[in-house]
Amino acid sequence: MAIARDGREEAVLERIEAFRRRRPRLNDEVVTLAHGAGGKASAALVDAVFLDAFANDELGALADAATLTVPGGDRLAFSTDSFVVQPRFFPGGSIGHLAVHGTVNDLAMVGARPQWLSAAFVLEEGFPMTELRDIVADMAAAATDAGVAIVAGDTKVVNRGAADGMYITTAGVGVIPERRRLGPDMVQPGDVVLVSGTIADHGMAVMLARGDLALEADIRSDTAPLGRLVDDLLAAAPGTRWLRDPTRGGVGTVCNELALATGLAVVLDETKLPVAPAVNGACDLLGIDPLYVANEGKLVAVVAPDEVDAALGALRAHPLGRAAAIIGEIHADPPRLVVLLTTFGGTRIVDMLVGDPLPRIC
Repeated sequence: MAIARDGREEAVLERIEAFRRRRPRLNDEVVTLAHGAGGKASAALVDAVFLDAFANDELGALADAATLTVPGGDRLAFSTDSFVVQPRFFPGGSIGHLAVHGTVNDLAMVGARPQWLSAAFVLEEGFPMTELRDIVADMAAAATDAGVAIVAGDTKVVNRGAADGMYITTAGVGVIPERRRLGPDMVQPGDVVLVSGTIADHGMAVMLARGDLALEADIRSDTAPLGRLVDDLLAAAPGTRWLRDPTRGGVGTVCNELALATGLAVVLDETKLPVAPAVNGACDLLGIDPLYVANEGKLVAVVAPDEVDAALGALRAHPLGRAAAIIGEIHADPPRLVVLLTTFGGTRIVDMLVGDPLPRIC
């Protein structure tokens, strides 16, 4: 039996339907900082410029890493990332740590075991050699910790003032074990959304390290390699559907990417989001939603309902997953939206990140 709706309800439904059909459009005539933030502007740039030019199935999947099948039948993962963080050293890490962790984590999110990295450096004339040695030492230590080898590289030097000190690009290759399958096509209504620990630590640590704000707090970046945590999770919950590390744009943005890729709804519970008190306080003071703040040592996982306990147990048994928590569920409706159940008992739509509240954080 059809339910009669008044005009107001129909108008709301129409607005929701229009929201579902949203697709970022590139209307800018120049590149802005927002295009590097991982949100709507980034999605529009990728869609209108790069996907349009380089279209292929692997790139079109928009995963953290491309999944490639070699002639012998083995599957490899391949990923690349650039790092422009400012400041280059911050509580809990440095650009050197990020340059390794960022790429090995992207490989791990498609189920691969990272093996090899390349590293390319763009250095500004006058860059202190002692600082370069320190950053390279951090990269070497991070690679050893992650179990990967840096096997190729390149160095370019540009004129003074042309590179803000240093930029690093790393690319990585990993091997995907047989029978591992992850992807948005596997996600189903009723699945459960987990996060491996407190969110927004990295972005706020970098923000405060800049010293531009009259604010002090004991906040450290969470930058860390997630490969072994993923191995433990997939051993305990082999039916895990999907993984993503919520870096630029945070948990809110990657959940939007999931909703758009699956056509399903991601329903988050605000009361269950793990945020450290110091991070939550800093976000409140700055008017920043921790859902949109970058992480560099956390993962978001979608797992089958019957494997939730096993997945949580595996995550919490690992040092990097002690604060793992259930944060939401996958629903059929409202399609292609992320909905937050608020602490006040209401709901609100969590859109993809707009703008760039914390530029140059990774």
